[in-house]
Amino acid sequence: MPTQAKPNAAAEIVDEYLRLLMIPDPDAARRYVAPDLQIRFTGGQVMRDPDECAAFNATRYRWVKKRVDHTETVAGGSHEQTVVYSLGTLHGEWPDGTPFEGNRYVDRFIVRTGLIAQMDVWNDSAEWLIDRCGLRCKDYRAAR
Repeated sequence: MPTQAKPNAAAEIVDEYLRLLMIPDPDAARRYVAPDLQIRFTGGQVMRDPDECAAFNATRYRWVKKRVDHTETVAGGSHEQTVVYSLGTLHGEWPDGTPFEGNRYVDRFIVRTGLIAQMDVWNDSAEWLIDRCGLRCKDYRAAR
């Protein structure tokens, strides 16, 4: 039978990793990741290291930070593997200096033996960028 994880240990790892990543301090964040880390950003962008997250964010935003609303640990996790979700909003500035806030995000993590092995990132940025480019699809409600 798997050993139960210390309550909130995996969530604490994720929260600290995200705090460091948003500074950005990818070198410090790297202390919390497994050597075989797999990161998938919105749109299928694949990364292997926290510095790639910082570099990707630098192309999309002038600056960006997360406001973590809550961190959820999936029931049944163990020291060997626990799934953790971080939910909240992004705020910052687009490359042209226009501020934004309230951009929802969900990050899903797999924490294995105390290190983050996988991170999947979803947020509203792509939709917001579509709006900024004037490429919004027709309102689905008006099409009925």
